[in-house]
Amino acid sequence: MARIITKEHAVKIAKKLKAKMRQEKAHAYAEIFYNECLIAWFGIRRSSEKDKGHDHIQRDLHINSHQAKLLAACPLTREDWLEIMSDKGFLR
Repeated sequence: MARIITKEHAVKIAKKLKAKMRQEKAHAYAEIFYNECLIAWFGIRRSSEKDKGHDHIQRDLHINSHQAKLLAACPLTREDWLEIMSDKGFLR
């Protein structure tokens, strides 16, 4: 079964959301800040398998699978994602 979100997608999403990266042993962590406050984070596996699943990202970013793919593919911007977060009450 093909993964919806791969490591490649996870890295693209982290860059698009201007995440600060933190490295620990087997994982890299992408931490997303808004007004100097950590609002979301997700792990990026350090596996050599390109299609290693990162399907937890949707849950971690409070979005659906389609929105996660749009973040990775460019139609959804950081500002769009912040608006989604605001609409769901995660930002003040």
